Amino acid sequence: MTALCPVTVRRETVVLPTYEPHAPDRNPMFLEKRVYQGSSGRVYPLPFTDRIADKPQPRSWEAVFIENEFICVMILPALGGRIHRAQDKTNGYDFVYHQPVIKPALVGLAGPWASGGIEFNWPQHHRPSTFMPADVAVESHADGSVTVWLSEHDLLRGGRARLQPHAGRADFPVVGQRRGARA
Repeated sequence: MTALCPVTVRRETVVLPTYEPHAPDRNPMFLEKRVYQGSSGRVYPLPFTDRIADKPQPRSWEAVFIENEFICVMILPALGGRIHRAQDKTNGYDFVYHQPVIKPALVGLAGPWASGGIEFNWPQHHRPSTFMPADVAVESHADGSVTVWLSEHDLLRGGRARLQPHAGRADFPVVGQRRGARA
């Protein structure tokens, strides 16, 4: 019987061309009429950004890589914990859409939203903090699996996600939670 390769987690800096959002308006936005795809439009007390740079610049991003012998998953904590890339290591195929540039569109509740990968949506699509940092915590387990927790202090509703790939498996189960819910 062949020994299974363990699941590993590492942090690296990756440089991606990025269209930077301009600074958010320093005054809180009380607007509730900016309804988009069924959302309420309420963003207070979050900062609201309504402009993006015209040209990309190279930007360093902290990336968290989770991998085993079959998959390599790259998470960008500063982009709401987005799974930015997920690759099948047996053939080099990106099985999640990989966007090679960070170019936000202004469709998020608080402004910027980036396409590609997998974003966590609590309480709804393009959550207000989709372009804000998420915290990362890593747990190693006796069976060789690793749990990567992504969470945020969302002033509106909050939430967290759990990724738990296992050695010898080509999937990465993801479980989302809202604040106050049990895992």
